Amino acid sequence: MSLRLLFSLLLAGPALAADFDLLITHAQIADGSGGALAAGSIAVKGGRIVAVGQVEGSAAEVIDAGGKVAAPGFIDAHTHSEDICLIPVAENFLRMGVTTIITGNCGHSRTDVGKFFEEIEESKVALNVATLIGHGSVREQGMGGSFIRAPNAEQLATMTGLVDQAMKDGAVGLSTGLIYVPGSFAKTDELIALAKVAAAHDGIYVSHMRYETARIFEALDEIVRIATEAKVRAEVSHIKLSGPTAWGKAGEVLAVLDKARAKGLKITHDQYTYTASSTGLRQTLPDAALEGEHADFVARISDPEKKAAIIARMAEMRTRQGRKDYSYAVIARCKADPSLNGKSIPEAAKIRRGNDALNDQIEVILEIEAQGGASAIFHGMNEEDLQIFMKHPLTMIASDGGPRRLGEDVPHPRSYGNNARVLGRYVRELKMFTLPEAVRRMTSLPAQKFHLKDRGMIKPGAHADIVIFDPGKVADPSTFSDPHHYAEGFTEVIVNGGVVIRDSKLTEVRSGGPLRMNR
Repeated sequence: MSLRLLFSLLLAGPALAADFDLLITHAQIADGSGGALAAGSIAVKGGRIVAVGQVEGSAAEVIDAGGKVAAPGFIDAHTHSEDICLIPVAENFLRMGVTTIITGNCGHSRTDVGKFFEEIEESKVALNVATLIGHGSVREQGMGGSFIRAPNAEQLATMTGLVDQAMKDGAVGLSTGLIYVPGSFAKTDELIALAKVAAAHDGIYVSHMRYETARIFEALDEIVRIATEAKVRAEVSHIKLSGPTAWGKAGEVLAVLDKARAKGLKITHDQYTYTASSTGLRQTLPDAALEGEHADFVARISDPEKKAAIIARMAEMRTRQGRKDYSYAVIARCKADPSLNGKSIPEAAKIRRGNDALNDQIEVILEIEAQGGASAIFHGMNEEDLQIFMKHPLTMIASDGGPRRLGEDVPHPRSYGNNARVLGRYVRELKMFTLPEAVRRMTSLPAQKFHLKDRGMIKPGAHADIVIFDPGKVADPSTFSDPHHYAEGFTEVIVNGGVVIRDSKLTEVRSGGPLRMNR
C-alpha cells in the first residue's frame, strides 16, 4: 500500500454504519388497523420497526416493494403444530404470509410448555410459536386411562397444577376439545375450575365446543357460562355448523354471541375458509367406544354384543347429523394402509372389502381404528353459513392446520392456502370486505385477543413481522384432491426483522422462536 493511499484512508476514518438493518420502500402499507392503505416505507432495526411513512436514511438491506402491499405478518390463531420441531421451517405457513402460529388447540398440547419452548429454540424455527395448554392432554396426564367420571380432589389438583405451571412458562391460555376423548367426558364445573387458573395469569379460554351440530346452542350456553363464572376471555374455535340438520343457523349463532358480548363478555371466534373440516376418523365413533386404552377398543369390537351397541350408536349419530352413510369422509392419512389416503370411506370399503354398502363402510372404519386410526377430511358445511360467519367483524382467520411436507399424505388444503384464499377469493373475487379489513382479521385482532405484545401492527416499536404480497396475484392452488401446492403472490416474508423469504425464494434465515404471552 502506498503512503498516499494510507494517508487518504486515515483521513476518511471508519465507514459510517447504516441507519437501519432493513428498509422496505415503495410499499402500499396495510398497517393492521383496518384503515386505508398508505404509500410509504418501513424501516427496521434490531428486529423492531423504527419508522413508517416517509423514511430517510441508509440501510444494510433494501427491499423495493414495487407498489405491492406490505402488511403485518399474519397470525394463525388456531393450528396443530406440536410437531413444529420436526418441520421447523414450516414453509407452508410462511408461503401464505403467516409469521406467528398458535398451537395447543382443541385440548391437545405439550403439557411441559417450558421444555417445549426450549426445544423450539434449539430447532431454529423460521416463525414465531405460541401455545395454549390443552385440557385434554392435562386430563389424560392427571387422570390416567379412566375418563368417564369427574376427577377426584387429588386429580383436579394435579390438573390445576399443570395448567398453572404452563401459564407461568408462557402459555397464552387453556384450550378444550370437547368432542374428543378425554375432554368429552369433562363436566362444565371442571372446565370452569381450570379456566380460572388460566384467567389468573391473564390467559384466554379457547374451545372446540362440545357441539357444532344442531345442538350448537347448548355448546354456546356452556362457553358463555364458563366465560362468565371464570371471568375469562373466550374464543370459539373454528366456528361452523356441521351436518345438514345444522345448516342455516349461522345468524342465530352469531346473535347468541353478540348478546353475550353486549353483556360485557369478551368472546370472539375464528374460522377457516373451507366447507370441510379435518380430524381423526374416530370422530365417527361414539365416545364410550374409545374410553381407556387402545386395547380396550379392540376388545369391545371383538365382543359381538358390545360391537352391536357401538354400531347402533353410530346409526344414531348419523341420523342426528342428517347423514345416510360416510361418503362425506375422505381419508387424509392412514399409517397402516397409505393406499387409502385420498379415498372416501365408500371407496376404502370397496378396496378393503369389495363392497361399498353401509355395513362395509362401518366395518372398514372399525378396522382402521383397530389398526391405529387415521385422519380424515369431513365435507360437512355449506358456503352460505361460512360467508355469514366470515362477514362478522370479530371473526379472525385461522387455518386449523399444521406444518406440512410437500407430497406427504393427502391433507386438508387449508394448511397451504387458508390466508391466500381470504385475499384471493373473499376479498378480490367476492368483495366481501376490504383488503385492509381482511388484514386486520389476520393480524391485530388475534394479537390483541391473545395478548401478543407488539405484534399485529406496522408501527414504530412493533416487532418486525412483515409480509409483502401482490393482491392481484395472491392465490391458493392447493385443492382437496391435490393439496401440496404453496400459496402464490407472497414475495417477501420477514420474521423479527429476518428476511426468511426474499423474491419468492426461501432464504437460510431462521429468525423465529417461542412466543410467550405479553412478552
